[in-house]
Amino acid sequence: MLSRIDLRGRTLGTAELRRTLPRGAADVDSVVDTVRPVVEAIREHGASAALDYGEKFDRVRPTSVRVPAEVITEAGEALDPDVRAALVEAIRRARIVHSAQRRSDTVTEVAAGGFVTEKWVPVERVGLYVPGGKAVYPSSVIMNVVPAQVAGVGSLVVASPPQADSGGWPHPTILGACALLGVDEVWAVGGAQAVALLAHGGEDTDGRELEPVDMVTGPGNVYVTAAKRLCRSVVGIDSEAGPTEIAVLADHTADPVHIAYDLISQAEHDPNAASVLVTDSEQLADAVAREVEARYTVTLNSGRVRDALEGPQSGIVMVDDIDAGLRVVDAYAAEHLEVQTRDSAADAARVRNAGAIFVGAYSPVPLGDYAAGSNHVLPTSGTARHSSGLSVQTFLRGIHVIDYDRAALKEIAPTVVALADAEGLPAHGEAVRARFEDLTAEEEDQ
Repeated sequence: MLSRIDLRGRTLGTAELRRTLPRGAADVDSVVDTVRPVVEAIREHGASAALDYGEKFDRVRPTSVRVPAEVITEAGEALDPDVRAALVEAIRRARIVHSAQRRSDTVTEVAAGGFVTEKWVPVERVGLYVPGGKAVYPSSVIMNVVPAQVAGVGSLVVASPPQADSGGWPHPTILGACALLGVDEVWAVGGAQAVALLAHGGEDTDGRELEPVDMVTGPGNVYVTAAKRLCRSVVGIDSEAGPTEIAVLADHTADPVHIAYDLISQAEHDPNAASVLVTDSEQLADAVAREVEARYTVTLNSGRVRDALEGPQSGIVMVDDIDAGLRVVDAYAAEHLEVQTRDSAADAARVRNAGAIFVGAYSPVPLGDYAAGSNHVLPTSGTARHSSGLSVQTFLRGIHVIDYDRAALKEIAPTVVALADAEGLPAHGEAVRARFEDLTAEEEDQ
């Protein structure tokens, strides 16, 4: 099922590596023109247009956009006990990790009487999108809500598609997770129309205002991503997420059964998901290929898994040694990177580009998807070379506060004037000089 790329005996530059490696990518450009009318209609007509599109795409029209409080409460109370316990534990671990990410204001005395403070201010209102298409994602509720709450976001709303089997409201498990997290504002709207409504707001069917947000975060399909792109001049976004991906860097010491299951687990997300093994061991490559063939059919989503594993975005990459493998995975910059080698910790420490790194045989990607405490909203499509996953910092803005007294400004004034004159912006320098010199008299002399 898995195609093979043999890089042994070849030394490729970074650009050629990126072109050669298998890669899943969402063709956002191809759907932008389809999504644009949706965004424009919702900007002009608000919730009524969003409900119209929801009825067209989701085959259901809720009685209101905002989910009634009692529906959220009832969903929380009706959670299966095992699911409730799992969600509570996942929330607990996520809070531990994300609470450690809080930032403190930093005060720097640049000169006597001259201070610059960097203070961290949370985004005022955020919209957190939770998909509801091929699967149910209460874990995405946790991954979005917990860092926003820890950051101190003043107001947040979760948006998730309405379900015909759930009375036109989002899936009960999604609502149950919201209840456990204390989220009291949930919108029954999905897809591109959810992003557009979050960005522009509107009026609900009962006349209540649906306030727009300042930022939209969360994963979604290509239509959600296109809507994010179209709305990013109005709101901030976390990223343009592509299909999920896993890369595994492994040598002969790795267990092929473990790797096969890890590749299959990510493939069941989406037919466009990418599963890539990078190894210097032909014996391991052959064994993993056999195990994947033998085991993928037993999973519930075997058709989806097959499509993903047989796609051009998945495969096995053969390298000369682990050093070469590290160059490959850094060029690939996977959303999820597992390192299963003789010295996994040391090799993982050398990785520079990955959304998240999973070290050793007992840190599989599904652990991070649910309950490691880390965040599973991560950069895809190679953007891990320059971007981070969702975190508390996503919801914080650094603001510099400049506080100089008279003496401190006078001391630096010649520097400001010289630089202003050098840039051909003399009024900048005059704005400083005016605090110490009588520029009116100079103007009269001229």
